[in-house]
Amino acid sequence: MKSVLSPNVFVAVALCILPSLSAAQSTEHLHQPAAPARTTGQPLTRGERPSVRAVLATESPKIDGVLDEAVWQSALPIDTFTQQEPNEGQAASDRTEVRVLYDQGHLFIGVHAYASLSVIATEMRRDADRLFDEDNFQVILDTFHDSRNAFMFLTTPLGAKLEQQVFDEGEGGGRGTTSNVNRNWDGVWDAAARITPDGWTAEISIPVNTLRFAKGDEQAWGINFERHIRRKNETVFWAPIPKAYTLTRVSLAGELTGLRGLSLGWDLKLKPFLVGGVRDVRTSRTVGATTAIRDIGLDVRYGVTPGLNLDLTVNTDFAQVEVDEQQVNLTRFGLFFPEKRDFFLENSNLFTVGTGSSFTSAPVQTDLFFSRRIGLSDTGTPIPIVGGARLAGKSGSHNIGLLNVQTEDAFGKAGENFFVSRYSRDIFKRSRVGALFINKEAVNGSTHYNRTMSVDTNLAISGNIQVNAFLAKTATPGLAGKDMALYGRVAYRDPQWNAWLNYLDVQDHFNAEAGFVQRTGIRTTKAYFSPTPRPKRGNIKMLEPMYVLTYTTDQTNRLVGRVHHLMLGTTLRDDSFINVIYQKSLDVLDVPFRIVPGVTIPIGGYNAHEWVFSYNTSPGRRLYTRLSFSPNEFYGGTRRNLSASGGVRASSRMAAELQFNRNDVQMPWGNFLVNLTTLRVDYTFSPRMTVRSLTQYNSSTHDFSNNVRFNLIHRPGSDFYLVYNDLSQTGLPADIFGKKDRQLVIKVNYLIQR
Repeated sequence: MKSVLSPNVFVAVALCILPSLSAAQSTEHLHQPAAPARTTGQPLTRGERPSVRAVLATESPKIDGVLDEAVWQSALPIDTFTQQEPNEGQAASDRTEVRVLYDQGHLFIGVHAYASLSVIATEMRRDADRLFDEDNFQVILDTFHDSRNAFMFLTTPLGAKLEQQVFDEGEGGGRGTTSNVNRNWDGVWDAAARITPDGWTAEISIPVNTLRFAKGDEQAWGINFERHIRRKNETVFWAPIPKAYTLTRVSLAGELTGLRGLSLGWDLKLKPFLVGGVRDVRTSRTVGATTAIRDIGLDVRYGVTPGLNLDLTVNTDFAQVEVDEQQVNLTRFGLFFPEKRDFFLENSNLFTVGTGSSFTSAPVQTDLFFSRRIGLSDTGTPIPIVGGARLAGKSGSHNIGLLNVQTEDAFGKAGENFFVSRYSRDIFKRSRVGALFINKEAVNGSTHYNRTMSVDTNLAISGNIQVNAFLAKTATPGLAGKDMALYGRVAYRDPQWNAWLNYLDVQDHFNAEAGFVQRTGIRTTKAYFSPTPRPKRGNIKMLEPMYVLTYTTDQTNRLVGRVHHLMLGTTLRDDSFINVIYQKSLDVLDVPFRIVPGVTIPIGGYNAHEWVFSYNTSPGRRLYTRLSFSPNEFYGGTRRNLSASGGVRASSRMAAELQFNRNDVQMPWGNFLVNLTTLRVDYTFSPRMTVRSLTQYNSSTHDFSNNVRFNLIHRPGSDFYLVYNDLSQTGLPADIFGKKDRQLVIKVNYLIQR
């Protein structure tokens, strides 16, 4: 069959979705005319956008969580908050006062969160998932006032911190996903909090050079505040947000004005680092080798403009990065592991073009750039990075990303150079068009190269309708023709309904070596429909009945996969969750599939009926559990999956969680059992000093691993790490003296700002 995606089509689409810059209009915003700041009274209506004017601080407050400096009284308190949960549109049941100050180099936010019931706060560890489940206060800053992108900061009654970057309002993925939220970004800022007899107070200090913003002496930013009152399961906003959305919906934010004369100084950050340690590799009880680890390097950041950063890294080291958590893979497709390395995290979504999580019911994820392809082997083993440079940020309505990284020779392969160029242009109110070019090229005499080119668009047709699409082509020696991919998505979302239609076409020779492509030679269509009724009375907070049809063919339109997915999810008032799923699936194997050593599934078409029964307790409890049982038909046999986890937050310092996943598979082609056990233990001395251990055991490979990481933040942006790793490949469960790889590493970095 003739290819449906010719190079001529690629050029035509490029010309259509990359209009001239002069024709694109990007100065409009979704904001209604801002209302004056209000300190008391009834909550705002949904369409009314509030405004607050920042007050210039005559002296900088001490960030200790106590609002006792006189300078705080110079700013009138914002105290009009509106419920989203449980009673949308009603006034908050507990009073919250927020004051906003600034000086030339910082934005200061003071919070007094009154509480009629005791607060729930047991977590101090930075960036912990649990921070969203306890009492917390969040602020989001749309510093370019573009109704798309933002910086978000969270603190709790214990002074814990979490920050993230938001792109395209955090949307673009599947149900419940935030594919455009960068949770792993580490910004430099400070916060402190105190629990008081009438609630809790907090102080937040955000350096303006942590943020990026448009050039101008006077700034107007989008801003919103959210408070979560865990004891009442209540969520309130300063600028009201409907139940279908979260704080990331910055097109509904209020406005922050009055910021004048902000100074970035030289906008130069230097972060030198030292690494030292020892590694011991044993192939048996008596045979092994011990080597020293010594390294030195430098990371540099320079603000080319207030909205555009240049980052440089020399002799890059990621010794402090947490290890990957193991996953059980019983498919023939690769698994996605998230990026955790600092250099690749900030502004990472500027480089993102792909399907993200929009195909969760089918293993066809296609992301054109995946930074883990740089400096990591297919098994996750580090490959030394000589250095790299990245220019990323925003200039007016232009979004720019340039990345160049050079790796060393390793594992018998020549070093590689990765060049990534990304440009997009904001158009209309919340839409954009863009293009991506990636060149991966081997050095040191090798002639291999791989290139990826694409054009894409994200169109917000209205507040509820969104369209995403990309068209891509790759170039690889020996793979000419049939090397294109096309993706399109139309989604509708409001407080009552969720519906979308996705289409993906990946040709046989599409080869994005610097990306993550689970499957080639396929065409997949996914239709999703889910109403979200929210009873006003009773113990049910929300129901999520759902039907999803996923239909996959090869390039000749021959059926190779189909999934009928039916679900009934029930969220209770305390946020505990009950879920029942039924799936009827078809998977066609054109080649034999070796699922585990000694067990190979032959060619054929396999139908299956699958069930999933799961229950999660309220995430706010000190003792919590997640349970799931799934009895399924599986490639002519059966698979019984049991997944269970239990956790305890014993105190504000100590927490632990044990996870167990068991797959018992019985088939005509062979039987096998896979158990994966994971234990996490966290001890937090203070929000700036933590230790975490991660222990994992996989029964199928008999791999037993430990990772212990101590982190001391001696000042914001400057860290001391002590990391211990070991991996034992025992061969037999009882052989604890088998192959072992251990290392102890110390890393110190120090932030110098000018």
